[in-house]
Amino acid sequence: MYTKVALAKEQTIDFHLTDEYISSLEPAIRHLPPLNALRCFEAAARKGSFNQAAEELFVTPSAVSHQIKTLEAFLGLKLFRREKRKAMLTSAGEKYLASVTHALDEIDSATRRLMTAPNISAVNLAVAPAFLTRWLVPRLRAFQQVHPDIELRLSASMGRVDFEHSDTDMAIYLGFGEWPDAEHHSLIQTRVVPVCSPKLLEGNLPLATPEDMRHHTLLHVASRTDEWPHILEHHGLDDSLFNKSMSFSSTSLALNAAMEGVGIALSDISLIERELQLKQLIVPFDISLNTRKAFYLVYQENRPLTYSMEAFREWILAQAAGSAELP
Repeated sequence: MYTKVALAKEQTIDFHLTDEYISSLEPAIRHLPPLNALRCFEAAARKGSFNQAAEELFVTPSAVSHQIKTLEAFLGLKLFRREKRKAMLTSAGEKYLASVTHALDEIDSATRRLMTAPNISAVNLAVAPAFLTRWLVPRLRAFQQVHPDIELRLSASMGRVDFEHSDTDMAIYLGFGEWPDAEHHSLIQTRVVPVCSPKLLEGNLPLATPEDMRHHTLLHVASRTDEWPHILEHHGLDDSLFNKSMSFSSTSLALNAAMEGVGIALSDISLIERELQLKQLIVPFDISLNTRKAFYLVYQENRPLTYSMEAFREWILAQAAGSAELP
């Protein structure tokens, strides 16, 4: 193709423009069929019937048929063959269905997320309660200083999150990292140690060796009643001799009781950094239990992360890597 460029005094110069160059100037155009046609195709393929697809979509069977004919004309391929009043997919239709179903699911999921949480600068977080109050909250000011434009919406949660059908963007779980359909990043490996108030060392009951814990009340967390027997057994102590106990519904309550001198609690070392620094709690003996669990940052598999989600992920991974383990 040739074109002319006008110069002064009506002079012209001819330029030869190749087809490749012209194509490079054209904006990329998606080769997409009508969305209604895709919806009709997916429903008819799933139901195996134009009539049932019409009922689901609240249209007439002829409308479904027309949309599918439009789609077949667009593709230049037959997607269905009619057999005994049933709509059977051709081999091309079967291949196309998998991609169309995935695409429609992605559109549905993205639409639900946007409708329930339209503020993309916010991150909705569900966090294990003890991790939230004892590890994350003391660090939130640091996050705000680095990312003042991002709003964190925090809730304490013990259960699994249905990311697809809720407005929760990310969660922090305690577990073994075995969650299907979820991306997960290990934050902190748990190491449980006995902790108590310094007041116990000043009392009348001895607390010089691990065996002396039998003279004191062992503070249990109701959801983790196996931890005390495991740590005692692990260090060769007879569990039956440790018969003074008290149970609490959460780690925070058990630790508060320990700070008041009620007894000895078990805690992950990473959750009591502040209390150890302030001497509100001490670790009286060099014994511990590796639970093989960890705190994980978790979010829906294959979900494109917003800027805010990605910023929080990178920040918390850096914080976890730099979290010092205190003695």
